Amino acid sequence: EDWRNCFFNFATTNIFETRVAGRMVADMCRAAAKCHPAESLRLFVPHCCNAITHLTANEDVSNEEELDKELLWNLQLLSEVTRVDGEKLLPYRTQLVQTLQLTLRLRCKQGYSLACNLLHHILRSTALTYPTDYCSVPGGFNRPLQEYLPIKDWGRPGDLWNLEIRWHVPSSEETAFVFYVLDLLLQPELQRLQRYAQGEQDMSRDDVLQSLCVVQHCLLGAGSMLPPLDGRTVTGLVPSMVSLEETKLYIGVDYDESRENYREAICKVMRQLLHYILEHSEDDTKSLFAIIKIISDLMHFRGSHKHEFDSRWKSFTLVKKSMENRLHGKKQHIRALLIDRVLLQHEMRKLLVEGCEYKTVHQDLLRDLLRLSTSTYSQVRSKAQNVLFTALGTYNFCCRDITPRVLELLEPTRTDVTQQQFKGALYCLLGNHCGVCLANLHDWDCIAQTWPSIVRSGLSSAMSLEKPSIVRLFDDLADKVHRQYETIGIDFTVPESAVLLGRRITDSSQPTPHIGTPTEQELEQGLALQQDKNQEAVQKYKKLVRDLLECLDDRDLPWKFEHIAIGFLSLLLRDDYPLPAPAVLFFVQSLNHDALVVRKMAIAAMAGILKQLKRPRKKIPVSPCDISGVMEPEGLVAGDRPGNDWLQYHGDSLPNTQQDWDNFCFVEKTHWGYYCWPKNLMVYAPAAEQPKDLSAENMNERERVIYDHFTEPMFIKQLIEFLSLEDRKGKDKFNPRRFCLFKGLFRNYSDAFLPVLKPHMERLANDSHESTQRCVAEIIAGLVRGSKHWSFSKVEALWKFLIPLMRTALSNITVETYADWGTCVATACESRDPRKLHWLLEMLMECPLSGEGGSFVDACHLYVLQGGLAQQEWRVPELLHRLLSYLEPKLTQVYKNVRERIGSVLTYIFMIDVTLPYTLPTKSPHIAEFTERILSQLKPLIEGDEEIQNHVVEENGVGEQDERTQAIRLLKTVLKWLMASAGRSFSTAVPQQLQLLPLLFKWIADFHSVPVSVHLYDELKRDAKTCLSLMSQGLLYPEQIPMVLKVLHEIAGSSSWHARFSVLTYLQIMVFYNLFTILSNEQAVQDVWMPPCRLTLRLYAKPHYPKRGREALWWTPFLQLSSLIILTQKGMKCL
Repeated sequence: EDWRNCFFNFATTNIFETRVAGRMVADMCRAAAKCHPAESLRLFVPHCCNAITHLTANEDVSNEEELDKELLWNLQLLSEVTRVDGEKLLPYRTQLVQTLQLTLRLRCKQGYSLACNLLHHILRSTALTYPTDYCSVPGGFNRPLQEYLPIKDWGRPGDLWNLEIRWHVPSSEETAFVFYVLDLLLQPELQRLQRYAQGEQDMSRDDVLQSLCVVQHCLLGAGSMLPPLDGRTVTGLVPSMVSLEETKLYIGVDYDESRENYREAICKVMRQLLHYILEHSEDDTKSLFAIIKIISDLMHFRGSHKHEFDSRWKSFTLVKKSMENRLHGKKQHIRALLIDRVLLQHEMRKLLVEGCEYKTVHQDLLRDLLRLSTSTYSQVRSKAQNVLFTALGTYNFCCRDITPRVLELLEPTRTDVTQQQFKGALYCLLGNHCGVCLANLHDWDCIAQTWPSIVRSGLSSAMSLEKPSIVRLFDDLADKVHRQYETIGIDFTVPESAVLLGRRITDSSQPTPHIGTPTEQELEQGLALQQDKNQEAVQKYKKLVRDLLECLDDRDLPWKFEHIAIGFLSLLLRDDYPLPAPAVLFFVQSLNHDALVVRKMAIAAMAGILKQLKRPRKKIPVSPCDISGVMEPEGLVAGDRPGNDWLQYHGDSLPNTQQDWDNFCFVEKTHWGYYCWPKNLMVYAPAAEQPKDLSAENMNERERVIYDHFTEPMFIKQLIEFLSLEDRKGKDKFNPRRFCLFKGLFRNYSDAFLPVLKPHMERLANDSHESTQRCVAEIIAGLVRGSKHWSFSKVEALWKFLIPLMRTALSNITVETYADWGTCVATACESRDPRKLHWLLEMLMECPLSGEGGSFVDACHLYVLQGGLAQQEWRVPELLHRLLSYLEPKLTQVYKNVRERIGSVLTYIFMIDVTLPYTLPTKSPHIAEFTERILSQLKPLIEGDEEIQNHVVEENGVGEQDERTQAIRLLKTVLKWLMASAGRSFSTAVPQQLQLLPLLFKWIADFHSVPVSVHLYDELKRDAKTCLSLMSQGLLYPEQIPMVLKVLHEIAGSSSWHARFSVLTYLQIMVFYNLFTILSNEQAVQDVWMPPCRLTLRLYAKPHYPKRGREALWWTPFLQLSSLIILTQKGMKCL
């Protein structure tokens, strides 16, 4: 009682301004009132009401623009302390109502706003359902301390199944009070506004706004007790044989139908007032803002707002996260938090309004919102659009009713549409970031109207491309359609199995269906409705395509809308229905359009059209065992084995004749056969069983359109000229869409277009410009992939043409185009049987390091070869052996770029040499054998003690080089290989790398004696350090750790302190990356400790040792490791 008196005395003996200090003090008083409502109300309400009555006794007060601060402070204080349990307010209802009557009609805006807040809080406290108790334990703390000590329940979790929540549920007395207040205060305001809307009474704008403020706060306070808007359902929007009624959730309110429905009364008056204001005073934006807010609450508000709920949900989540009891796990939350979650769930049910029935009253309100959304003032439009978007996502099928009214404003024939209305209509189509987009509805009826209207709006008199805001709107609209469009179904046929399953469900007794089993007549009617829907969908699809093409035929259409129409048309490509022939003709002709953006869209669309026209190929099952003559072993046996040897490339048994080609069983998928075979291995049937090549007689209309254009020399000439133009200087790359275009052409039409293209390809191959080289690379890649099903004679003729062409093109390769040629060859070889491509692979294997074009051309040839072989993986061991034999004598290359490329190629040569469970050794080259051969060549570096600088200077000399200089070059190439392998190989070749470790540590030590002026030393030093770092990060298996530690022990005995220190660094990184593997082996833990202990003692024993600071830094992780080991061992003992 003492603290309540302190609060009361402090609040009532001082006068605070109402914006900052007053708000803070009022909030403290509200918190006190919530804890002890009855006692607090007994102090505050009589005092504040008497003070307000006294201060408003003078009649002049109601007309004052600026009110006394004491009056404002008492209004604010009273409005906050009344936010308590509504039952406790009833004893003071007479005083509160009198106060409201005195203050709601004050002329001062601040005064009547505070009075409206008071009205809102009184109604909300008495009308809402909410918890009244948030104590940590049920029953509260109001017990003698001798019986109960509250501190003992501090942090106690609430019992989720026995929370004993005390709820405030409006009693009949409170309900009667709420409607009494509405009758007394709301009804007069509605009558006043209605008379004003009918022209029977004059009101100033301030008076209108004041009345709207009262209406709005009455709706916010008593909205939970007012029944939702009701009326006749809007029919005819969508046909259905099942009921589309909404599922209504019970939210704890039983509406009293005998009382007046003030929600409907407010709705009626607001619509009349809105129409009056729009006709007579459209610039009264403040009143329009209030009407928009009231309309939103009329449709959606039932006690909670979505934005308030989202804010509280976020706050609840943060509090829950910060107060969770992680030691005991889930569900150990305090009682107040659990009660708050229950309240949020209750409010969630009130906010669940999606899928509501669309009724005539909603229809009227949405049309009013649409009118506001296209009105003159931008802020009015923006607020109305937000409410409209929410409503469109709430009521079923209302978009079908509203969309035509929006599109009317875009019609070119209408000359009465203003730019504001035009922009408003575009915003309505665009929608907001999380709402409905009318331009992208998943419905044929809507987009069949919307898309052509958007395109035709370019001819409207209200459209101006000179206004950046309108241009940006159309860009956003087109972008949103492209990002969010989902293909709409054409065939809605329900499988018979689904019908039978539905019958079984309706015939079952658990659960019992409430609609009963459909009769045969109903099923037949539903089937007929389904067929009609399918036919209607096809007709609407065709009509939409026709309408867009008609728009594109209009020469007055601005360029931007032409691009939008083409984008919409490209979205209509489907897998299940071919694009109509007129659209195919349009896209073919657009390949040679003057605008680059149109050509790009046409290329992408043509690739899809050609895929639509792709003819199915016959496949037959084969048995791998029958082909190989070897039975597959039981269990999983991966890798090269007798059962999959027939899939690999063998130079002595390639399909070089028609008979061999027909007899070979080609398997295109690279991954088939390495681990296991598919359950049913399906391969393409022989050529005799496949469909014949397309001829002019058996082409359909769409195929004929493409054929006629691509056999026309002038069309091809212009197309190639466009494709060989530069797009973005220095940023152009191999274009996969162009590749898909040519792949589809040669796949569908065989070699029909090759005679027309040959001269252009030869011209492009002889040209060294970047764009022309890229163009011919894209054509060649598409040609090779598209020839997948050609006959042997056509394939042989193709390679007779392509081989010299590619030789010429590769001889003209440049720094800008080498990546494109690598992509070209890699794309051509992807998922292709290498035996089908033996002409290409053999050509690439021809002396890649010939030296004819210099080191750059040699490196490029290796890069292109690498792209082709990397796609074949395990299927070309013979070629990998041949390539390795060719490269080994050239590992001592002088040029750095060639060495780097050889290192990268070596990575792919040894890629399949992996050691995995259930995997047989590969037939591809082995790292172990290669390492033995190069170690013998590196002996001059391992055994010699000569100074390194004597040979680094001579390394680039001309003429005969001694063994040591050759070994240095070889070491550089090996380092490039090891560095490239670290990020690309499937596993780490630990035993082979260990043989190179002593050499690397030795040279790391020797590097410190090389003069800094020798720049070649920098490359070796950098590569060696990088290589050691990458090797130390590799994954080690348990059996490999002793091998590594043994080598490190040997190196630790070196006379060079640089080498010993490098061992410490290597060991530190190795332990970090393989910590848990090492901890699993106690002997390995001891072995890891020995080198650092010995080395550190030796190093510290030397006088004037310069690296003691580094040892201190190095020891830190090992001390942490020792702590972890001790904790792990203790934990294991406890377990």
